Amino acid sequence: MADAHLTHLDEEGAARMVDVGAKETTARRAVARAVVRMSPQTAALVQAGDAPKGDVLGTARLAGVMAAKRTGELIPLCHPIGLDHVDVDGTVDAATGTVTLVATASVTARTGVEMEAMTAAAVAALTVYDMVKGVERGVRVEAVELLEKSGGRSGTWRRDAEG
Repeated sequence: MADAHLTHLDEEGAARMVDVGAKETTARRAVARAVVRMSPQTAALVQAGDAPKGDVLGTARLAGVMAAKRTGELIPLCHPIGLDHVDVDGTVDAATGTVTLVATASVTARTGVEMEAMTAAAVAALTVYDMVKGVERGVRVEAVELLEKSGGRSGTWRRDAEG
C-alpha cells in the first residue's frame, strides 16, 4: 500500500470530505463487478427472460445506471460528480447459477468514479435479487468488487495485477 492513511479522516480522526479542489481534472474510468448466486433453475428463468417480474437483466441495468448517478447522495463523503458515461452489463451462467453484473463508469473530473461503478454493480445485483426473490429466497449477492480504475494521480490499477 503506497499511501497507508485514511484520506477521509482529519488530524483528530473525524470523518471529512476530501478537498479535491487542487487536483488535476483528468479522464477517469472504473469497472466493478457483482455476482449473484442462485439455483441453476432460477438462473435459467433469468436467462430466458421468464422470471415472474419480467426482464431481470434489463431492469437491473437501469437500476445500476440510476444508482451510479445518485452515488454522491448515498455515500456520505463521496463527491457528487457529473458522470460522462455509465453502463451495466449482465451475463447469466445458468449451469452454475450465477448472474454477473459489470458496471463501467467514466468522467472527466478531479475525483475518481470507483464508488459510482461499485454502487451501480451493487444496486444492479440487489435488483436481480428483488426480481427473483418470489421464485427463490436463498439468492446471495456476492463479491461486489472493483476490477480496475484509471486516471488521476494514482494512475491505473487492475485487480488481476494485484497478485
